[in-house]
Amino acid sequence: MDQIDINRLWQNFTDTITNHYTDFNGRVGRTQFWYYIAVYIVVAILVSIVGSIVGIGSGLRGLFSLALLLPNIGMTARRLQDTGRPGTWAWLLIVPLGLAILTGIFAFATWFALGLFGLWLILAPLMSLLGLASLAVAIALIYFCAQPGTSGPNQYGPEPAQWSPNAPPATPATPPPAAT
Repeated sequence: MDQIDINRLWQNFTDTITNHYTDFNGRVGRTQFWYYIAVYIVVAILVSIVGSIVGIGSGLRGLFSLALLLPNIGMTARRLQDTGRPGTWAWLLIVPLGLAILTGIFAFATWFALGLFGLWLILAPLMSLLGLASLAVAIALIYFCAQPGTSGPNQYGPEPAQWSPNAPPATPATPPPAAT
């Protein structure tokens, strides 16, 4: 079995962040996408641990998520486009964020108008429904991103190059011929 090159995984992650920060065009293969997501999750866990130790856990997690929102949406858009679906569906990733903001505004307005009991009475069912909507969006996007890409070019561009997390075979460096 081939060994996974951790440096190659990290390079894929950093390349996406530095060179494709707002890149929503083209296609990305399934392997490259899911390894990007795996590294993102590992880094997010490390950010959470560091934030908890330092005492600013939720703030640091929020900043991390916000900083990588556009690369995540771009990578998802390119993955969706590889499957032949519109990349604009990737913007569904912000549904949970938008719902959380709207819930906060609604909670404040309800608390201000009806007090704490009214807040609990009205907001509890709404939060459940919003949570289910967010879950449905997440499941749909995961399903679409897990599908194989279309072979050959499609309306979003040529077929992406094969990407592998395995280290490319090392070729021995040959010294240049001596000048005579």
